Amino acid sequence: MKKKLVIIFVSLLDFFVVVCLFLAYGPISYFRDLWITTSMTTLNHRYLANILYSEKTINQVLSQNYLKEVEENTDITKIEFNHIEEKEQYDSIYEEQILKKDADNDLYKVVPLSGSGYKGYMVVVYEPSRIHLEVTKYLGTRGEMLTEMSKRKSFEVGINAGGFADAGGVGSGGIPTGTVIQNGQIIYRGPETGWTGGLIGFTDNNVLMLTKDSPEVAIQNGMRDAVEFGPFLIVNGKRAIARGNGGWGISSRTVIAQRQDGIVLFLVIDGRQPGYSIGISMVDLTNLLVRYKAYNAANLDGGASTDLVIRQKLMNRPCGNGGNGERWIPNAWILE
Repeated sequence: MKKKLVIIFVSLLDFFVVVCLFLAYGPISYFRDLWITTSMTTLNHRYLANILYSEKTINQVLSQNYLKEVEENTDITKIEFNHIEEKEQYDSIYEEQILKKDADNDLYKVVPLSGSGYKGYMVVVYEPSRIHLEVTKYLGTRGEMLTEMSKRKSFEVGINAGGFADAGGVGSGGIPTGTVIQNGQIIYRGPETGWTGGLIGFTDNNVLMLTKDSPEVAIQNGMRDAVEFGPFLIVNGKRAIARGNGGWGISSRTVIAQRQDGIVLFLVIDGRQPGYSIGISMVDLTNLLVRYKAYNAANLDGGASTDLVIRQKLMNRPCGNGGNGERWIPNAWILE
């Protein structure tokens, strides 16, 4: 009996190895491309691609899977803040989810999201004038968990915002990877770390501005609060051009967006949790944003940093190593 069990175990192990080798090196490129792009767009898990593939193969896959941003800055004159009127009949279920407010809440609405392999939330914000950037009180030293920030500030809704230096995956969250603007002032200018995206933030007139201009120029153009990250997924109604799977693999995502009627969308998609939520690609994420008529939209820090807190309660399931999955982060977009 024991001998039979050993034979069955070895057979299953052989089958598993053959399947893995076929997926990694077989004629179907989907798994290979997904593995490489997911690994190479993280800060600390690129070794997962290098273990299986040569540098030549990795570079070839990255050259065939990428996202080309729209080479424009936000035209802030195109955002017109309209009074939201509920209808008896909506054009689509997506419009109803956005425009039909909850009976007891005129400030925001929470919409659960789910799709192929992912789960998350969208917060529909009707009063963008109440969105501000909150920064860790230990800036330059360590970050704060979003739940920690919420207890200190007592805000209604919060999502994580910009990235941070994270050497070895044990970063303290206190050193942003790009410039941070708060109340029209540059409060932190991140170190030169290569690509950091562009400035993502709100103007004095509560328009979500996405720009590749310098922080000084952005402030001159009315930028009130901003972090430096990306990529920009939609600018002035034009979506980024995706090649292959978009080059960012599948992971947890945090996104901020605004419709032409001024409504702001906070999107949080959980990931890296088989059986619950694997995550979402940039291509599918952009499709989701288009479905909800986002006019400007940008990717924020994702992965283990993806976080949503509502009234001091952690809503999503972060995939970090902490007790509840949260990580220390340098800043957050909050709705007060």
